[in-house]
Amino acid sequence: MKIKLIFLFSFVFTLAYTQECDLSLEGYVIDLHDNSVLENAVVKIKNSNQYTLTNNKGFYQFNGLCAGEYEIIVSHVQCESMTKEIVLEQSKTLNFSLEHHLESLNEVLIKGELYNSDDKSAISAQISHETIDQFSNATLGDAISTLPGVSSLNTGNTIVKPVIQGLHSSRVLIINNNVRMEDQQWGVDHAPNIDINSAANITVIKGSSALEYGGDAIGGVIIAEPQKAPVKDTLMGKTIITGASNGRGGNVSTNFLKAYKSGLYFKAQGSFKRMGDLEAPDYILSNTGVEEQNLAVGLGLNKINYGFDAFYSRFDTEIGILRASHIGNVSDLVRAINSQEPSFIDDFTYDINSPKQDVVHQLFKVNAFKKFKNFGQLDLQYAYQNNRRKEFDIRRGDRSGIPALDLELQTHNFITKLKYDKLDNFSSKIGIELTYQDNFANPDTGVRRLIPDYEMYKIAGFWTANYQASDNLYFNAGVRYDFTNIDAQKFYRLSRWDERNYQADFADIIVEDFGTQLLTNPDFDYHNVSANLGMQYNFKDWEWNTNIGTASRAPNPSELFSDGLHHSIANIEIGDLRIDSEQSFKISTQLKRKFENWQFDISTYYNFIDDYILLEPNGIEQTIRGAFPVFEYRQTNARLFGVDVNLGYQINDDISLNSNFAYVNGEDTSRNRALINMPPVNWQNSVNYQIEKWQNLNLFLSSQMVFEQTRFPDDNFTTPILNSETGDFEQTLVNISQPPEAYHLMNFRAEMPFQLSFAELQVALSVNNIFDTTYRSYLNRQRFYADEIGRNFVLQLKLNY
Repeated sequence: MKIKLIFLFSFVFTLAYTQECDLSLEGYVIDLHDNSVLENAVVKIKNSNQYTLTNNKGFYQFNGLCAGEYEIIVSHVQCESMTKEIVLEQSKTLNFSLEHHLESLNEVLIKGELYNSDDKSAISAQISHETIDQFSNATLGDAISTLPGVSSLNTGNTIVKPVIQGLHSSRVLIINNNVRMEDQQWGVDHAPNIDINSAANITVIKGSSALEYGGDAIGGVIIAEPQKAPVKDTLMGKTIITGASNGRGGNVSTNFLKAYKSGLYFKAQGSFKRMGDLEAPDYILSNTGVEEQNLAVGLGLNKINYGFDAFYSRFDTEIGILRASHIGNVSDLVRAINSQEPSFIDDFTYDINSPKQDVVHQLFKVNAFKKFKNFGQLDLQYAYQNNRRKEFDIRRGDRSGIPALDLELQTHNFITKLKYDKLDNFSSKIGIELTYQDNFANPDTGVRRLIPDYEMYKIAGFWTANYQASDNLYFNAGVRYDFTNIDAQKFYRLSRWDERNYQADFADIIVEDFGTQLLTNPDFDYHNVSANLGMQYNFKDWEWNTNIGTASRAPNPSELFSDGLHHSIANIEIGDLRIDSEQSFKISTQLKRKFENWQFDISTYYNFIDDYILLEPNGIEQTIRGAFPVFEYRQTNARLFGVDVNLGYQINDDISLNSNFAYVNGEDTSRNRALINMPPVNWQNSVNYQIEKWQNLNLFLSSQMVFEQTRFPDDNFTTPILNSETGDFEQTLVNISQPPEAYHLMNFRAEMPFQLSFAELQVALSVNNIFDTTYRSYLNRQRFYADEIGRNFVLQLKLNY
């Protein structure tokens, strides 16, 4: 008996001794709504004294655990507690997503990061609502050009198109309130039809990783989001009044949001801008005024687990085009290039005359979502857009009030997305998108239509997935397929048809022969596949993101069908029916680190684009209006590489420094020459001094150094110009390619908040181009005709209530 007892005790002791309690349980506690980390969350093992608090990165850890079953309780002061049963057989990583109490959800939605991408490896940058407010009187392109790697392509100073790492127009997608903007974005002189005051947060994604928005984002994606509604009874709003000395006008914008604890909310936003002629340091830029009237309203229901949102916006702008840029012939162009002053200078006025643009863009969308417990979320959205664009030429007699270009573009879009996120370390999303687009080119303009009538059908499907391999390693992958059909009705002059030898390849699209012109029916299909693989690796205070992707873009109607005078930029543009899809292959990497008082962010990229579509000058053409430069679309193989750098240094509690640097190198590898319209080297520096004892006075001094672009294609040509003295025609060089010289600008801004009894008032004074520097920008299509604007004093009053 004693022997049996000794054996039994020995067995139990040996079993206990061999059960090593060396397992660990660790992970992150994050917010369900915006994936932000939750600091000081309590993670407790039930029926034990073991608990821990998450650190400032939301991380928790238990060590020395035995194998077995555990019940974990996670709580946070602002969240609903969560309990989860687990079986621990080996060390495990487990993340928790907590739901906020309704009364604290306001803080998440208002102060939290509005844009939340599942792709942590995306190379992106954000503009805060404070910066958006600062640019209340400017444009979307002006605001995001403050980011490294982002610049702008201008037509004058009021038409601003964003450029991301050297690419723009149809290669850059703009998402407004979760709707892809369709507003004739193919035109280099067509600015995005967005009121920047309607956005609370703007995110720029560099590259094509955001596949759920489109596979053709070869340059990148710009996401503008409105203010989110809290789930509580509240009324909030903001009014901004801005006045500017240059242009002698300003802007007023106001918005309010009414929300209820039930989840119902209403919101409205409106703005009005009126500016007269802008001024260069030495003269007035005649006919550069702008008038803009915008309205947006919305209502919705947010029940956390389900809800809907309805939204309508109207963007209405009238933009004057510099009168001196409206050349009558090549002689005018030669004189403009060789002259230091515009050919037309008049007194200051608020009148907006021809040439001008008149654009009205309307957007309506409704979407709904439903969350499913232990599965994910389903989203449904329908959107309708109507874009009416009129461009007015200088015309005489009864036609002075008739636009030379009159386009109406209607777009219907339906998209559904299903997200699966039941697993702690894996999530996936699939989606289907349907789009129908109809373009009507008004034939009553009396001018040959630049863009024909067409219908476009798109069907797309995408899949994305995110996998957390460990606490420090994340992967993202996605693939998207787009089918596009373009069905157009296009008249061709017989001379143009023969000149481009279309008869050999497109005889089957001829519908009717009218002798001097042909009616054709081009009907093209395009199949485009895009894919992306991304990785993020974190170690200590370092973050490394890498993306490898391919994006495919079908040609837009302008690249295929353009055939005529583009009046607002006085160029003849010619498309090509033979143009096919372009395919981008891009690798980009980003390294970030934050130290105790300084941080840096450096990203590099290499982008090879097969069958890159570009618009280049190619001589002149005589019309009844005179002779004009001809720009033709063609395809080539291109390569772009560059680097974007951001450095920040906090000297002390009051003074901080920031520096942005961007370089892009574009090459036409088929012709071994530089690509046209590549941004020159840009270096921006700023110092911020905050004086807390002086009512939190903030002082900003910034400088922008833009170097001369030394890499450009030589597209200069000669043309016979009449010599007024001799009466003979002489071959004269048209120097249409030479970039302007480098320039350096200094800017200043001071702002101070005041607490009123009913609201907070912030007063700000800015001085742009302090030294009234005379310069011209390579990326301004009007650089041949006039200087950029001079010194500008801007006074802004912002009232938050």
